[in-house]
Amino acid sequence: MSNIEDSVRSYYREAATRGAERHADLGGDDRWGRSRYEPDSLAEALAVAAGLSMGCGNPFALADLAPGETVLDLGSGAGLDVILSARRVGPTGQVYGVDFLDEMLEVARANAAEAGVENVEFLAGTIEAVPLPNNSVDVVISNCVINLVPDKAPVFAEMARVLKPGGRIAVSDVVLDDDAAEPDQTNLEAWAEQGAGGLRRSQYSSMLGLAGFSDINIQFTHEVGPGMNGAAIRAVLPG
Repeated sequence: MSNIEDSVRSYYREAATRGAERHADLGGDDRWGRSRYEPDSLAEALAVAAGLSMGCGNPFALADLAPGETVLDLGSGAGLDVILSARRVGPTGQVYGVDFLDEMLEVARANAAEAGVENVEFLAGTIEAVPLPNNSVDVVISNCVINLVPDKAPVFAEMARVLKPGGRIAVSDVVLDDDAAEPDQTNLEAWAEQGAGGLRRSQYSSMLGLAGFSDINIQFTHEVGPGMNGAAIRAVLPG
């Protein structure tokens, strides 16, 4: 597992460095990144945050946020979804972003400051051990990050732990068809670049259920590779 984690860190560290230095647009592929957002939403964020969006969907659109809510973005990257969410929840709300790379946190904090959003905080940590207390957020979002983690059960457990009773998740992720061929998970580059660590739909639903979630809905939105899909995932933590 450490080799997988090292490979993922290296890939995203390079992306953070390139984005910070040259505002590289890494989201041009229709399967990934900024192409999954409406132009009006992107207009609310900075070009560098949008260009560094390396997700596979649009959790901000899924979340249906309301003013005053507290939001957690798992794997917040350059801060696109944090900035958009902060504008939606307004000054009475709060948005936290968690990322495991100091380089990406530095980029995200600069982006949020330039965007003028003050109701945000970026935290160093992993999505398997979120640095927030129990029952502290209303909504958990994430964009194509859970598939990068070798052991996903702690991630789902942490989502349930930090949510208030009745809270919800709105996640975009790579999810495999139940009958898809097994990805080559020995290819370390494929974990970061091709979604090789994605769960099958039935596995994803089962693991969310075991973590305590209900009303689980996993909808495929577009194909990202043979047997692999960008998926919109919603679930509720019962009150």
